[in-house]
Amino acid sequence: MLVPISDYRLRQREYLLRIARAMTSRLDLSDLLQLVIDEAGELLSAEAGLIALRRPDGGHLQVYTSFGLDQELLELFSPLLDGEFFERLVQEGGWMTADLSLRLQVASSALGVRLRQLVALPLVVGQEPLGMIYVFRASSSPVFSANDRQVLADFADQAAIAVHNAQLYQRLRSEKRHLNTIIEYSADGVLILDGQWRVQTANEALERMLEWPREEILDRTCAELFDLHDAEGRPICQDACPLQQQGCSDHPYVEGVLRTPSGRQVHVGISYTVLRDAQGRLREAIANVRDITQQKEAEELQSTFISIISHELKTPVAIIKGYAGTLRREDAQWDLQTLRQGLQVIEEESDRLDQLITNLLEASRIQSGGLSLNPAPIQIVGLVEKLVDGFRMQTDKHDFELDFPADFPPLWIDFERIRMVLSNLLANAVKYSPEGGTIRLGGWVELERAVLYVADEGIGLPQSEIPHVFDRFYRVDNRLSRTTAGAGLGLYLSRSIVTAHGGEMWVRSRPGEGSTFYFSLPLREGAA
Repeated sequence: MLVPISDYRLRQREYLLRIARAMTSRLDLSDLLQLVIDEAGELLSAEAGLIALRRPDGGHLQVYTSFGLDQELLELFSPLLDGEFFERLVQEGGWMTADLSLRLQVASSALGVRLRQLVALPLVVGQEPLGMIYVFRASSSPVFSANDRQVLADFADQAAIAVHNAQLYQRLRSEKRHLNTIIEYSADGVLILDGQWRVQTANEALERMLEWPREEILDRTCAELFDLHDAEGRPICQDACPLQQQGCSDHPYVEGVLRTPSGRQVHVGISYTVLRDAQGRLREAIANVRDITQQKEAEELQSTFISIISHELKTPVAIIKGYAGTLRREDAQWDLQTLRQGLQVIEEESDRLDQLITNLLEASRIQSGGLSLNPAPIQIVGLVEKLVDGFRMQTDKHDFELDFPADFPPLWIDFERIRMVLSNLLANAVKYSPEGGTIRLGGWVELERAVLYVADEGIGLPQSEIPHVFDRFYRVDNRLSRTTAGAGLGLYLSRSIVTAHGGEMWVRSRPGEGSTFYFSLPLREGAA
């Protein structure tokens, strides 16, 4: 029984509709292309087929999927993948052309199989050619009718749209993965907030900064997430955040102090990019959260530096100027003793000024990595003895004791710089034990290093101050430090010099029980 032509065409249309639905429901490009070539082969009763898409550079085609063909044989179809041939085939509408038939014969000869028909279905969306569907038949019949060609053209159009959508989806997923990677591995914290000011996305850097796990960050409001305050202590992030109001800048910047669960205070600078809808209402905001603690500490350090140095320079300069002005008065006749005392003060204050400038230069060299050493084997016990003799002449409140073994070995050190270290430690021991007491200097050898120490019986250090005593310009906040001269560079320079030698410096102290400063030095040259 013959099927009426109208029923046959109706079935073709139903088949085409079913294929179109199946294709448009798939967004994975590989799965979609396999579906398209399989359905094309069934529709055309073909023995083999392949789909080739244009390369990203816009040149030749590249085979993405096939059926009925071994992978190692695909290179035999390279004549069908030529870029210029593809452009010409698209302009001619594909199907069967003399040039196409000739290329089919070349491929058939290479395969050793007689392929009598080759149907080429261009995949074109708008004016953009995407690629080509090639299907091969071993028989020369049936010959495709005009209706068959229309059905196949409709199929190719549907396939082209599906392939285009899948490519867009694939490109979107790739760009999303790329964007997520950039956000996740950004050195700064990154937040994406919705219109209700709730966190939708957060990265690892923000987790570390807030000390909160990711799952506790997401879907929280800004006010719940940040305990953020400005310099005056006012909360920056509130439920009624100014950024949610119309008329605000779309790229605001705020700074504040973030208090973490562990008690740390982190200075942060937050740059917002605000996205609004057509009515100007907040739709989304992207926040870049940068830890600016070091920057703030540097600014505070600079301010401290200016304050301390201004004071420390001003004092000796004022004393020198005062004595010089007094001694040169024309209306006074000074006796020799008075002149000597005045000149001695000028000399002492000049030495103090010179020492301060030297320390500043040394600190600058250390910061710039320009601290150089000239090590040589030195009997450090002899160096200590000479320094102690000098300090004995400066104080009558302190006793000095040396505690070195008789066989203490020579050390490879820079004489002048280690002399500066010992001098700084001795000066601090005298300065911070104003009631006097015993100052002990000693050392011992362990493994490949020598350990030296300077101990006093002075005011000691609070435990909270110990981690900071070696910082630049840091001075312990007590009454004695506020009434004694110093720029807070001695211990910083001392530790830097010891570190440059390959050693370490540390301190043990209790308030009211004195302090003991230790430092180690290598026993042999090159140990650093």
